[in-house]
Amino acid sequence: MRSVGDMNNGETGFISGFSNNMDLQSRLVEMGILPGVMIRVIKWAPWRGSVQLQVRDYHVSIRREDAVNIYVRSTLT
Repeated sequence: MRSVGDMNNGETGFISGFSNNMDLQSRLVEMGILPGVMIRVIKWAPWRGSVQLQVRDYHVSIRREDAVNIYVRSTLT
């Protein structure tokens, strides 16, 4: 399974799920990062920093270690 951590700048995908970390899931859901939602990687910060994502009509930055726990697929099926 592919994660946001595997995506490059400009790539899009649909969120298919999360790791079993319930605290992380709660934070992501509060930010609107939900299964079925399309996300786009805007840019990765240098030196293993955060990632800026486009979720719906807004941008959000999350830590790299959180991004690898968000699973994505290329199509909404």
